[in-house]
Amino acid sequence: MDLKPGIIPLRPLSLSDIFNGAVIYARRNPKATLGLTAVVVIISQVLGLILQVGPLAAIGQLDALRGESTSMTAVIGASATSIVSAVIQALAALVLSGMLTVIVGRAVFGSSITIGAAWTRIRGRILPLIGLALLEGVGAALLVGVVVLVIVAAAAAANGVVAAVIGIPLGFGLLVALIYLGTVLSFAPVTIVLERLPIIAAIRRSFALVRNDFMRVLGIRLLASVVTWVVAGAIAIPFAIVSAVTGTDSTSAVLIGTVVATIGAIIGQIITTPFLAGVLVLLYTDRRMRAEAFDLVLRTGATGPAAPSDSTDHLWLTRQ
Repeated sequence: MDLKPGIIPLRPLSLSDIFNGAVIYARRNPKATLGLTAVVVIISQVLGLILQVGPLAAIGQLDALRGESTSMTAVIGASATSIVSAVIQALAALVLSGMLTVIVGRAVFGSSITIGAAWTRIRGRILPLIGLALLEGVGAALLVGVVVLVIVAAAAAANGVVAAVIGIPLGFGLLVALIYLGTVLSFAPVTIVLERLPIIAAIRRSFALVRNDFMRVLGIRLLASVVTWVVAGAIAIPFAIVSAVTGTDSTSAVLIGTVVATIGAIIGQIITTPFLAGVLVLLYTDRRMRAEAFDLVLRTGATGPAAPSDSTDHLWLTRQ
């Protein structure tokens, strides 16, 4: 019989083990998962909405919401606030994913954790997580920039046909490269949090864990993304219908539609974000079990003498 002190059996995991565990941990500790997610998502989305609408209202340019304003001030203001809003939401998502990682790490052993304790565990890892996100963003931007420059140069030196001949395979290659890098770096944030690694070491660690099982990691992550996309889309449909019914005949109608759509997005994120975080951490756990016999380490911790739940955190630092 499999040893299962928490949300997963302590052996290499099947797809159903990973998906079930990603749901169970949220059900067992809803305050620290759904509650935490709700707080973070609502605050970030409301701030984003305020940043989107507030400056336009202040300068009397709410018509920009309907795409009717030609004021350069309104255009610049809307662009600037969109960037700020995106940054705030990205930071919120980063902190949230880190805290959920800690919660899943405890749930593997059947232990719960408070929001305050999760924050205590994650706060020292926020800067490395931000650094990793910036490094990934810069790397992706450089790859895209190089491809765009090559295509533009080809168009300038020859013609559109040559640019298309060069651009199509380059674009496909860029897509493949981004998917590859996104997959091999999948576990870098998790290792920063659970293994307390610095950025470069986390990148190397993630690559080492993924390289011998690349297609499985990619497939499970894609499937989890499709599931969350379908769920979030189903949740958003009624809100989208209400938003469409309000129409765009007036600024107030557009504003109401924007608020309704935001509410739909908030509910979708509250439900899907913990699931995605759970899948990622459990997939990382599975890779360590398969590559490093990490299940033996977890079994030792689970069957050892009774101890405070936070004493299991050090097990994630153990390597065979």
